[in-house]
Amino acid sequence: MSTGVYQSPMEVAVYQLHNFSISFFSSLLGGDVVSVKLDNSASGASVVAIDNKIEQAMDLVKNHLMYAVREEVEVLKEQIKELLEKNSQLERENSLLKTLASPEQLEKFQSRLPAEVLCPQEQSPGAAPSAPQAGGSAV
Repeated sequence: MSTGVYQSPMEVAVYQLHNFSISFFSSLLGGDVVSVKLDNSASGASVVAIDNKIEQAMDLVKNHLMYAVREEVEVLKEQIKELLEKNSQLERENSLLKTLASPEQLEKFQSRLPAEVLCPQEQSPGAAPSAPQAGGSAV
């Protein structure tokens, strides 16, 4: 790089910073190359041009990030939908098993469960439910 074109060390630093910013954003965005020509006739015009190019690069980064976030939101919405369907299916199975089980089986099953599992609304909000006791099948 020839520094003869620039009148002050500040202009050299601005030029280097500008080239670094464009290179950084280009590599970050996967090769989107931004061509920049500095206006060496006036220092103020160069700074404005640099500011505009940096703003454009930041807008490009923002657009890419928003696109990635939207994609992730769609994936998460699909996962939520699948989990809601699975939860609904499990609730139906649970209901069916309860109706098919004899009163003796239900009583035996409920006697093995801790009180927190049977009455979750009475449980304090900060307390975690205790693990079911080991020792045989539930039904």
